[in-house]
Amino acid sequence: MKKSIFIFLAFLAFAKVNSQILDPVKWTTSIEIKSKTNYILTFDGVIENEWHLYSQFTPDGGPLPLEIAFKDMKGNYTLVGKAKESKTITSFNDVFGVNETYFEKTVQIKQEIKLLNPKISKIEVTLDYQVCKEVCINLNKKFSFVVPKNNGLAVKQEVSIVAPDSTKADSLAPSLGSSNVLEVNSNLIENKEPESQKGLWSIFIIAFLSGFAALLTPCVFPMIPMTVSFFTKQSKTKALGIRNAIIYGISIILIYVILGLLVTWIFGADALNALSTNIWFNIIFFVLLVVFAVSFLGAFEIILPNSWANKVDSQADRGGIIGILFMALALAIVSFSCTGPIVGTLLVEAASKGGIAPIIGMFGFSLALALPFMLFAMFPGWLHSLPKSGGWLNTVKVVLGFLELALAFKFLSNADLVLQLHLLEREVFLAIWIAIFGAMALYLFGKITLPHDSPSSSISVGRLSFGLLVLSFTIYMIPGLWGAPLKLINAFPPPLEYSESPLGFSSSGNNSSTAVLPDGAKLGPHQIIVFDDYEKGLAYAKTVNKPIMLDFTGYACVNCRKMENNVWSDEGVLSILKNEVVLISLYVDDKRELPIKEQFVSKTTGSLIETIGDKWTDFMISKYKTNTQPLYVLTDLNGNSLNKNKPTISYVSVEEYEIWLKTGISMYKK
Repeated sequence: MKKSIFIFLAFLAFAKVNSQILDPVKWTTSIEIKSKTNYILTFDGVIENEWHLYSQFTPDGGPLPLEIAFKDMKGNYTLVGKAKESKTITSFNDVFGVNETYFEKTVQIKQEIKLLNPKISKIEVTLDYQVCKEVCINLNKKFSFVVPKNNGLAVKQEVSIVAPDSTKADSLAPSLGSSNVLEVNSNLIENKEPESQKGLWSIFIIAFLSGFAALLTPCVFPMIPMTVSFFTKQSKTKALGIRNAIIYGISIILIYVILGLLVTWIFGADALNALSTNIWFNIIFFVLLVVFAVSFLGAFEIILPNSWANKVDSQADRGGIIGILFMALALAIVSFSCTGPIVGTLLVEAASKGGIAPIIGMFGFSLALALPFMLFAMFPGWLHSLPKSGGWLNTVKVVLGFLELALAFKFLSNADLVLQLHLLEREVFLAIWIAIFGAMALYLFGKITLPHDSPSSSISVGRLSFGLLVLSFTIYMIPGLWGAPLKLINAFPPPLEYSESPLGFSSSGNNSSTAVLPDGAKLGPHQIIVFDDYEKGLAYAKTVNKPIMLDFTGYACVNCRKMENNVWSDEGVLSILKNEVVLISLYVDDKRELPIKEQFVSKTTGSLIETIGDKWTDFMISKYKTNTQPLYVLTDLNGNSLNKNKPTISYVSVEEYEIWLKTGISMYKK
């Protein structure tokens, strides 16, 4: 009897210990035959309430995107296109200053493959992904698909669900069998391309405003009265003139929407999403936008061959609907030197959103471009209220050039962040923007003139007002060089952590400096001395006889950053972290490989520990029986937890965090 009770209590203790090893996503898989050589692999997941799983298309600089790794592909099979995802949500993350794309409640991933080796019997795939709620978890799941017998008929055939065969150390403790996997109907989730209504609306609005900006350029604005007069005077009746003008406007919309369709069709919606996180995409479009900007500033004009315009113009003389369509095409070609850079910039920005964004962008742009031609044809009296063409049109073009130049550096910054080159850190980026917008302000005040500007002895009140606005924005950015958050533009510059100094150039109020940092330490958030290596941090703690605070964190952990920004910044908490403990931050998503001699097989999970992040995750799971971040532990110099009633703490309030710190430190001093 006593033995039975002991076994029962031990089981309860084991269950309690492992209850903190979270696994918020339960997966099932299936494989179906598409043709003689092609198969579709499907991953279906059910996500626990309030948890987010981040998409493979979530932009760099934010949470960790889903990664899909296929084993032994060479000579055995190839991928057909990129993996398709079910419906996602995109929202702005104010911590990282980027949009994040994620799944809620359910997720489905489909990947088509083509077999090259008919003898292959199974396909092995690994999913690396991050899920977040109040804490974040980095998970790694392995799946094995048994290739079904194929009689060569192109039919769909559902195959039995296969559960993950193993789980790596940075996910959870060993699986207890198939009970960990829920059976999910393969039709549970509708397969849709990742998109966001909010993101598409923002693209439409930006494109619409850009279309109006294009109207105010020297290539387009003078065409409005000329074209409207042509339709009203050449048509036999007023109604016919209005009809022709409407057809003309619709033709303009069709031309640009077809351009958006072509971009989406050529590259594919999935490819556009992938491009947005690609290093070379960002570098190429940085160069492209710089060329557009220099063109708008007056260095040269980007024009299409004259033969194109002549051929199209000759077709416009045919009359009828076909003639009107060619008139619209002629406008697009003739005005290309002004509209081309704007259209190119819009397509670049839309491509970074992926999906049908290029089509939506071109629709918004062309709608704004076409509306005036239609409205002025309906109400020709409005033409008298139009301002006269003049030097102000070139001013609009130059201002657009400055804006394109500023936007270009956002793409270069994306590439620098991915490569971690630190060539375009926050201070450098802001200095460039301050120079660009400062030069724009001087231009608007008439202190700088460019090649195509008309001579003028004075500036208009509107130009002065806009110049003051730009100057105010320039001054607003200057404190950012010293660590100001600049919340109005936090989506554009690199994050505060990606800088020469996380808090700017000043070190006032801090008794530390890089010249006296102990071996292995660096200045972390709020200029706290922090170690990222446990052994070095422990050695230092022994020399100063202070307790250790372990900070299990991640580079892409949203709530880790929130704790650092909102809790660690509190005066009472900050004083403790700077003066009374030794802080050791261990990054569980550090992908740097360990030297071969330091790699090992985890005693807890049985998985191979290959990276620094794997090492710290295994330490967290084996020592503290959890896999969540942020996780904080106060220990003595022997690694024993100081807070006996609450050994670990996670995402909490300032008050609770400070009490927890003081309680642990008081135990150390006893």
